[in-house]
Amino acid sequence: MRHGPGVLSDAELLAVLLGTGTQGQTVMELSHALLKDGWARLSRCTPRELMQVRGMGQAKAATLSAALEVGHRVEQGLSLRVKGPEDAVRLVSDLRDRDQEEFRVILLNTKGYVLGIETVFRGGVDRVEVFPREVFRPAVARSAASIVVVHNHPSGDPSPSRQDRALTRRLEECGDVMGIPVVDHLIVGRSRHASLHQGLLTELS
Repeated sequence: MRHGPGVLSDAELLAVLLGTGTQGQTVMELSHALLKDGWARLSRCTPRELMQVRGMGQAKAATLSAALEVGHRVEQGLSLRVKGPEDAVRLVSDLRDRDQEEFRVILLNTKGYVLGIETVFRGGVDRVEVFPREVFRPAVARSAASIVVVHNHPSGDPSPSRQDRALTRRLEECGDVMGIPVVDHLIVGRSRHASLHQGLLTELS
């Protein structure tokens, strides 16, 4: 807590995650055993494979698997860049199969790289109530330079409604005031997506 995690060795970092060792084995010994083939090999292990290591029970395997997945998602997000609607839609392609409306915000840095993706609202089968303050809250918290907003139409038809267009204008106005521009508002359907900024309906790849 005094010096930060950067001063810890790989084994010490892993020991913090694992918490405790087992009878006859310290947590540091367990950490060294897990890291004997390096982080790359460890990151590919399934929870069942982790449990084959002496001292790794179900709880420890689940915790470590979750931590490794967090690291993978962070690494993936830092390498992703949104250059256009297709890039953004690929990041939220799971929305096409949702049976409820969801509204997400893709947070971008000054170079267009993804800082994170936040789900800010969930609604019913045909509408979701969206408040600008909730849309921009994660953008302010993460110091985003701009955002892309995305929601789905469970009906499968991504054609923008009058309410969608009005919401886009409202969010753009808020973004202008806050200095966090809304790069695009995308609507995801079953097999197509719509870009309100480009005025296009495009087949999902």
